[in-house]
Amino acid sequence: MADLLPENQSDLIASDRVEGTLVFNPAGEKLGRISNFMVDKRSGQVRYAVLSFGGFLGLGHDHYPLPWSMLHYDVAMGGYVVELDRGALDDAPGHASDQRPRFDEDYGRAVHGYYGLIYPW
Repeated sequence: MADLLPENQSDLIASDRVEGTLVFNPAGEKLGRISNFMVDKRSGQVRYAVLSFGGFLGLGHDHYPLPWSMLHYDVAMGGYVVELDRGALDDAPGHASDQRPRFDEDYGRAVHGYYGLIYPW
């Protein structure tokens, strides 16, 4: 039988535990929560964490894909930290909660380019 470690002591986390995790900026301001993440079907690599932001009483949230490489887990905060302020999300590539963009190469380039990153695929 395998030795069992508490999840917070492992480098791995179950997908259902990532969804709902808070996202903060370096100043500790809450930006939103991870609503889901996008996984490459062939490689199994997580490409984007989709940040849920805004809305009222769970309605009207906008969703912003953040390249996974931008997020860093902070144990003390109990969430992910990303180098953004709220204002950066105003013009960021995103979509309404009832929509899904085509996560194709053009969209990937737009998302990565917005955050000053090189699209690696």
